[in-house]
Amino acid sequence: MQKKRCRGGQAVTIREVAARAGVSPMTVSRVINNGANVTDATRAAVNAAIRELRYAPNPAARRLAGSQAHRIGLLYNNPSSAFLSEFLLGALDASSRGGCQLVVEKCGMTAAAERAAVQKLLNDGIRGVILPPPLCEAAAVLDALRAAGAIAVEVGAGRAGASFPSVRVDNYKAAREMAAYLIGLGHRRIGFIRGHPNQSVSAQRLQGFVDALAAAGLDAADAPVEAGLFSYRSGLAAAEKLLARRPRPTAIFAANDDMAAAALSVAHRMGLQVPAELSIAGFDDSLIAATVWPALTTVRQPIAAMARAAVELLVDELQRRPRAGAGAGPAQRLLRHALVRRESTAAP
Repeated sequence: MQKKRCRGGQAVTIREVAARAGVSPMTVSRVINNGANVTDATRAAVNAAIRELRYAPNPAARRLAGSQAHRIGLLYNNPSSAFLSEFLLGALDASSRGGCQLVVEKCGMTAAAERAAVQKLLNDGIRGVILPPPLCEAAAVLDALRAAGAIAVEVGAGRAGASFPSVRVDNYKAAREMAAYLIGLGHRRIGFIRGHPNQSVSAQRLQGFVDALAAAGLDAADAPVEAGLFSYRSGLAAAEKLLARRPRPTAIFAANDDMAAAALSVAHRMGLQVPAELSIAGFDDSLIAATVWPALTTVRQPIAAMARAAVELLVDELQRRPRAGAGAGPAQRLLRHALVRRESTAAP
């Protein structure tokens, strides 16, 4: 038996259609607007619910409600401009396709500045925030959002979030694969440039490197390791120290592409041929990896895809989308990484 469109003067709402179809209100909106990312089965279920309930949305009201529901924030402070550029492109693309308004806010380096940036977003009416590294693990940011009852998605952290949904790759496994690749080429003296200590991925990538050496029967204690901060400048200092060692490493694995590109610059300055005299590898596969010469062998972390997934997760949370396993903890997405072989690595 069909329900009437109006009951006592009240029109059927988009939430009632969503409940009948077993989907989120956002999915109903996508179907109505012929949006993408909707399966044929879901589209059919929504259209059937619309017919059964005789739902006739008001276009102006739908646009207004949609703009309010999909206003989300992105808080950033990342030393790698290459990483950040790709991340922003992914987030903007997903926001545009999903009908969201993305508010981008930069914050300073101190805990006070982080809290102030969060408060600014909250004062602007933002209740859902995307947190790329390093803010995905910034205690001041996470505490402020929790205290305000806001929702966040942590992107690029080393581990799943305890309170908020997260999007990440397996950093340990990826780094171990890259180190094993360099060992497989014949390298036995491999230098490593660590990432910033304020991010758990730094320790995970170092551990993957160390464990690959151990698995190959190499003494990890003898491996030259220098500190970096995920910035180009820190990579310059670390590479200079590594290449001043005797015997000199035959390969350098940096924990991100910015530091790997810096190592490449130092090698050029010293007159070293890459990869004939020194192999260099990075992590991220950001834009800089393919624009330096020679192009960097690196781990592809799907930065733009991670940003798109974060937008989808955040909107789902804001819409309280019914999910299988709801109540089992925050949603988590582990995306695939890949080893990208380019011209900066070869046999020693």
